[in-house]
Amino acid sequence: MTRLISILVGLGFTFVVLLAFVIGAWTFATEEVTPTAEHEFHVAPRHASYQFDGALGTWDYQQLQRGYQVYKEVCSACHSLKLVGFRNLAELGYTEAEVKAEAASWQVPGVDPVTGEASTRPGTATDYFPSPYPNDVAAAAANNNAVPPDLSLMTKARHHGTEYVRSLLTGYRNPNTFSVDGVRLKEEFPDFETPPALHFNPYFANLNIAMAPPLTANGQVTYADGTDPTIEQMATDVSAFLTWTAEPTLVRRKQTGWPVLGFLLFATVLAWYAKKQVWAPVKPKKRKGDNPA
Repeated sequence: MTRLISILVGLGFTFVVLLAFVIGAWTFATEEVTPTAEHEFHVAPRHASYQFDGALGTWDYQQLQRGYQVYKEVCSACHSLKLVGFRNLAELGYTEAEVKAEAASWQVPGVDPVTGEASTRPGTATDYFPSPYPNDVAAAAANNNAVPPDLSLMTKARHHGTEYVRSLLTGYRNPNTFSVDGVRLKEEFPDFETPPALHFNPYFANLNIAMAPPLTANGQVTYADGTDPTIEQMATDVSAFLTWTAEPTLVRRKQTGWPVLGFLLFATVLAWYAKKQVWAPVKPKKRKGDNPA
């Protein structure tokens, strides 16, 4: 009796699951999809070429240093970089003295040795980049209730992350005049509005983003190498820098891959010749019914 009840219960669960699957599939196939502004006017990131692209790509260290400068002078006012240490800047071509000087130019959390109270102090090479806010509550209060995300892994957390960051930084538009393939947003969705505290950006998933345009004018930073600091150039440089922060071993991984592929190819050829050498003297047994050679 117990076995029969168990079988019936199992069949009941199976029937319910199948019924839910059939109803869901039928609803998906027959329900009319209502177009939304987010679906129709969210655009893919614009393609850009970087020196680290491709199987033979390498870092452009001057570009990474320029990107770090953009982050320091523009992005660090709101965004943290908590997974990157000042000592990691040596990988960008900075000398030990320059790394120490850069670290000392930042204020990091510390403790007053006399009173024991929380304070700030100049950074050292062993410190990590500090957050601009003491906690998420303070960050939200300063940014229209939106907590600015940490940028350490941003290009790994977004599809086409490097191009996404670059496109987002340069993608702020006027929703009243924005169009895709000749179709204007306001003509297709006349009720679409950007709230006063938000900003229209078609590269952002829901079109309205809390972050104000961070790059507002050419020459916002002054590059030491003389590169013209246009908005496009600054966005390209900082997106390359954030690609390095997200995966500093990117180029090393590519360079390691080629010897590994070469070894695997050599091992495959060696195994094939070994197989031919070992089994060459062994003749297959004739089976009954085989035609004589």
